[in-house]
Amino acid sequence: MAIKEQIGIVTSTAMQKTVVVSIENKYTHPIYSKIMTKTKKYLVHDENQISKIGDQVLIHGCRPVSRKKHWVLVKILSI
Repeated sequence: MAIKEQIGIVTSTAMQKTVVVSIENKYTHPIYSKIMTKTKKYLVHDENQISKIGDQVLIHGCRPVSRKKHWVLVKILSI
């Protein structure tokens, strides 16, 4: 199984030790050839609560930490 790593932007830090990270994917529509943007939100485990809203972060897939949380924060790329 491949190691999953994604780069996204923190959109919410309201929970304890959890942040919401949005990841955008761009693709071309098969019929209309228009570039579409699809946004997906992931719950990410942030043990030390160091990230803030707007930070660009690197996240890594891991075993489930809770029911909806199976990503862990690796590092903050830019503030």
